[in-house]
Amino acid sequence: MDRAGEEDTRLDDEPQLDCYLLQFWPAPTEPDRVLKQTSLSAANWHRYARELPPPPTPAERAEAERLARLAEETAQRERLLARERWEWGGRSPSQALRDVGGNVRGLLLFDPALLHALDASGPATRRAVALLAARRACEAAGLTPLDWVADALTALAEGRPLPPPFDDDARMWQTLATDPRVPDRTVGRAVPPERPPFRPPLSPGDRGLHPEEAAQAVVGPAAAVARTVTAQAQPPPAVAEPPAAEAERSIAEAESPTTMANPPASDSTPHTVMISIGRPDPSLRISQPHAALPAVTGAAESDPLQAAFDAMYAAVVTYGEDYPALLREVWSVVEGRRS
Repeated sequence: MDRAGEEDTRLDDEPQLDCYLLQFWPAPTEPDRVLKQTSLSAANWHRYARELPPPPTPAERAEAERLARLAEETAQRERLLARERWEWGGRSPSQALRDVGGNVRGLLLFDPALLHALDASGPATRRAVALLAARRACEAAGLTPLDWVADALTALAEGRPLPPPFDDDARMWQTLATDPRVPDRTVGRAVPPERPPFRPPLSPGDRGLHPEEAAQAVVGPAAAVARTVTAQAQPPPAVAEPPAAEAERSIAEAESPTTMANPPASDSTPHTVMISIGRPDPSLRISQPHAALPAVTGAAESDPLQAAFDAMYAAVVTYGEDYPALLREVWSVVEGRRS
């Protein structure tokens, strides 16, 4: 072994300098022992092996695996919490915001800070916001001159149950479709503001740049490939939950209420439902009267927080591209009641 190690390389026409015989046989488990040593090379390797730390015991391996699983579970929870904070404008939502029903997810895309502010407010502020949103939605849609809409807004202001036809959804939509005084108004879709992309936190063992930063550092022909791979690895963007059934009927290109003077004999009123995935197409038009009525029914919800969110979301849809003006007025109500 020593001579072969000194020669290092053997050419084809040179004689073989060493050979080895490996023998294995069954025996009880015991520590390794050197039975015979005949070369300096073997002595060096045996000395190196003796200086190595002992292998982990089964209990130590099990503990290491448990700690690795715990670290991965912790990292996964951190990623989920980071994603949630990103969705909620950089702050973790309260349990009330997590549990509230209605269109909170749709409204979240437009102004997360306003949702946190309403969560921190009291029931009276939430009811005031719900009433404001319902009233502004009906004004934008041109519905306030109608007696049955005005009666509903008055009932909301006085804290009474909604009068007919708002006590029955089918009857409400039928009234909207058959009342010749309902204006035919449309508005462009409300498009939420852009937000920075979500960047998951680095795991404890990670080093270096985030994938987006690493992709930007690539130059030359490989840059396009790096950007494509990074984009495919990104989690899907937050998408608003589909609106409630009433809001779905308010989607643009719905049947104009002025063309339905003779509705079908059945209780159903024809509507066009358009469901979009991803960011809305701003070229589509929303029927404002159809979008405004859910603001009224939403404001009547028993939970003041859900009432504020449902009425506001329907009002945002009704305002369309002009929704920032509505949110500014809502902010003034919320901040005015803080002082």
